[in-house]
Amino acid sequence: MTETLWKCDQLRAGQLYNRMMFDTQAEAQHFAHKMQQMEPDQTFAIEAIKASQVWN
Repeated sequence: MTETLWKCDQLRAGQLYNRMMFDTQAEAQHFAHKMQQMEPDQTFAIEAIKASQVWN
């Protein structure tokens, strides 16, 4: 397990719709790209976070 996780927030109309965690930035970007094609009304925010912020 890595010390950095990638948080991908799906936003619809400025409100959080879904939040997913990924091990790599590439996985998060791939997910966002695929979802953007299926649901173009959503925006995505990808951010690196420390795993310790999610799990103890």
